[in-house]
Amino acid sequence: MVKAIRVHELGGPEVLKWEDVELGEPKEGEIRVKNKAIGLNFIDVYFRKGVYKTPTLPYTPGMEAVGVVTAVGPGLTGRQVGDLVAYAGDPMGSYAEEQILPANKVVPVPPSIDPIVAASVILKGMTAQFLLRRCFKVEPGHTILVHAAAGGVGSLLSQWANALGATVIGTVSTKEKAVQAKDDGCHHVIIYKEEDFVARVNEITSGNGVDVVYDAVGKDTFQGSLACLKPRGYMVNFGQSSGTPDPLPLSALSAKSLFLTRPSLMQYTATQDELLATAGEVFANVESGVLRVRVNHTYPLSQAAQAHADLEGRKATGSVVLIP
Repeated sequence: MVKAIRVHELGGPEVLKWEDVELGEPKEGEIRVKNKAIGLNFIDVYFRKGVYKTPTLPYTPGMEAVGVVTAVGPGLTGRQVGDLVAYAGDPMGSYAEEQILPANKVVPVPPSIDPIVAASVILKGMTAQFLLRRCFKVEPGHTILVHAAAGGVGSLLSQWANALGATVIGTVSTKEKAVQAKDDGCHHVIIYKEEDFVARVNEITSGNGVDVVYDAVGKDTFQGSLACLKPRGYMVNFGQSSGTPDPLPLSALSAKSLFLTRPSLMQYTATQDELLATAGEVFANVESGVLRVRVNHTYPLSQAAQAHADLEGRKATGSVVLIP
């Protein structure tokens, strides 16, 4: 038996229960991993509330962890006991002391990177990688808008885009978060509770608009984000912390020939080659100092409910990590 967080019904943070679960031995193609650090992500909240559907109830949440391989399935090569590995995405179930994982879903963690740092950056970093490098390829001279620029993904997007030579405009909710966003490479920071971000973007860009908007906020920012784009600009909605955006008629895109995409990390790391390349670029940027990972909050895994409450209450900046 191992301890894990279990969810028996959808709802608020209080539905996260600390329980004993059975864990078998790894089968063919699988490994058993003892988790050292577990990343907390907004997607965990979406599943807990039922915004995204889980295949079964009860379930163990969590999409990201770093741990040590403690057993390998029969006939498996390429992974051995003692390896430090990370995974992000499928399968769900990282809020556990130990878990069984498909060997082709994990990536090696460089010895120079602390497991807590790795656990806090693997999912958010791979999200930033596909958003900036593949979904829309950010290059020198581009101007981009990043919502929630002090959040886990927003912080990495801002740093990475700045390193790529883009002009970065970030929106945040407080003065404290504005200081962090500036430190993370935002050239312009908009406190959206104090000023109209559309008007400010218009002013900053001299009425030209931005090349791309990275929007994980959703409902509250969606229409304004479209208004911030230049002709043929890219609207990239990759989350909905404020709720699902209202339906959009296609004609809304035609006035400026806009592109709209709702990407998912799983589609951009579908093959093992894509997964290894994406994670490799993230870890290389952490090692080189392009990405400074802010692990501002750690909680015992047993207190996952409090961590969720703080994340939803916007009390968290940077990354949040659960420690088994």
